[in-house]
Amino acid sequence: MAILRSHLTGIIVLVMLGWSALDLPAAEPGPVVSHIRREPLASTALATAGYSKRLRILEVEFCNGAIYRYLDVPAGVYGAFRSSESKTQFYDWNIKGRYRSLRVRGAGHAVAGK
Repeated sequence: MAILRSHLTGIIVLVMLGWSALDLPAAEPGPVVSHIRREPLASTALATAGYSKRLRILEVEFCNGAIYRYLDVPAGVYGAFRSSESKTQFYDWNIKGRYRSLRVRGAGHAVAGK
């Protein structure tokens, strides 16, 4: 009971002083580690792509070395992407900006298989 009372007192003091969780600095997210196997693409802008059916994650590596992970991508979208004549155009029209994304690696790194 005494422990609960001291925690409540601390919370009340924080509220009275106007502090909130919003005032605290946000924790920096850790680096994203990729275990998704990507395969080479015949594309002018995209180097490799891979998909996890279990996680519904699409990863795309660009020719500049950047890698992005797209979340909640349906398997059908990945299939259509793989079979599209222009991977870059399909990416621009159907993936970029439509799914939440995370940067796995920035530009300037060596591209896989090159």
